[in-house]
Amino acid sequence: MRISVIGTGYVGLVTGTCLAESGNDVICMDIDSRKIDTLNKGLVPIYEPGLEELIKRNSSHGRLSFTTEISSAVKRSDLIFIAVGTPPGEDGSADLKYVLGAASEIGRYMNGYKVVINKSTVPVGTGDKVKIAVKKRTKHSFDIVSNPEFLKEGAAVEDFMKPDRVVIGTESPKAIALMQELYAPFVRTGKPILIMDIRSAEMTKYASNALLATKISFINEMAVICGSLGADIDSVRKGMGYDRRIGFDFLFPGAGYGGSCFPKDVKALIQTAREQGVDAKVLKSVEAVNERQKRLVSDIMLGHFNTHRPRKGAGKPLAGVTVAVWGLSFKPRTDDMREAPSVVVINNLLKAGARVNAHDPVALDEARKIFRKRIGLFDDGYEALRGADALAVVTEWNEFRTPDFKKMKKMMKGPVIIDGRNIYKQEELKKMGFAYYGIGRK
Repeated sequence: MRISVIGTGYVGLVTGTCLAESGNDVICMDIDSRKIDTLNKGLVPIYEPGLEELIKRNSSHGRLSFTTEISSAVKRSDLIFIAVGTPPGEDGSADLKYVLGAASEIGRYMNGYKVVINKSTVPVGTGDKVKIAVKKRTKHSFDIVSNPEFLKEGAAVEDFMKPDRVVIGTESPKAIALMQELYAPFVRTGKPILIMDIRSAEMTKYASNALLATKISFINEMAVICGSLGADIDSVRKGMGYDRRIGFDFLFPGAGYGGSCFPKDVKALIQTAREQGVDAKVLKSVEAVNERQKRLVSDIMLGHFNTHRPRKGAGKPLAGVTVAVWGLSFKPRTDDMREAPSVVVINNLLKAGARVNAHDPVALDEARKIFRKRIGLFDDGYEALRGADALAVVTEWNEFRTPDFKKMKKMMKGPVIIDGRNIYKQEELKKMGFAYYGIGRK
């Protein structure tokens, strides 16, 4: 099939590359000329495991190309994916200007029947707006499809190639047949292609992300309660997770969720409900718990030093304290720091007067854009620990799970660990002389 993808962010680039990998001719288009130049040089502007190899292979075979010219991309394609950003507005609603702008340009350059597929996460009813935007600019026939993405950053390629399900929203039998043909190579193991109306497909994406965010906030709420009662959240989590109705997925307490999806989508769904006169009380609580959870690591740090190093005078509570932070991306296997808990933690520590030295396996360049020279950034995690009074673990990268604790203790000025992801065995660390704090641990 001849396909174009408008937008080369996480979703657009993964979508276009994986569709090329299954034998389609794909054009990825973006208005950002620097990003397109980078891709045409064989470089990948985002960190996503496995993606660079696929881009190089499919580009060399002529199945994948990159351009800034939307006119040629539209004219040379039969199926056109819209995969542009939908940033939150001041009220939390999704800003559709990029989606509708792309739809308008598609209509302008159409030269025959096209299937316009919305891959961006959009509020219910956006399909109708996209249809109007296209129709205003063309006399050619077309169909609108909602095909929401369910890609986890850090595992996006695998998620696309081996989906749990494919959701297709459209009223057109012709579009359904084309979409089923397109996705057939990805569901050979029997996973379903679910056909529904456009509005239900749009809602499926929001409902899925909102439920996953709810599970995270729920277990974080339980962790706070456990901490106040002397119970251990790790034991409680296991007692819950073995119930098949509940399961272990997304049932790990920590420093809160971040990224480009959960925070934005929960806010957008709250606003969508508000516009319909519905008070989304559960989702409001999910958001509030998450914001509180992002502050928890720095609050624990402040509590420790207020207790063990009483402040003298009216100075800042962490003046003279050096804190090492391990983990900056919002989750492992990505360099994405959008809405990352680490940003909240570090800003709170700086505000309290601490000096911060940070390490992350891949997100240091992103951190430099955010913090500039306000914190120290280290390629080596142990070097970030040198002379530190405490360590805060904020992202659970695998390389942080079994470090050399003896080496750490020698390098640190004070053996204090705030484990924001509960990845360490607290009893072992306490025996080694560390002051250990987990999330909801006994």
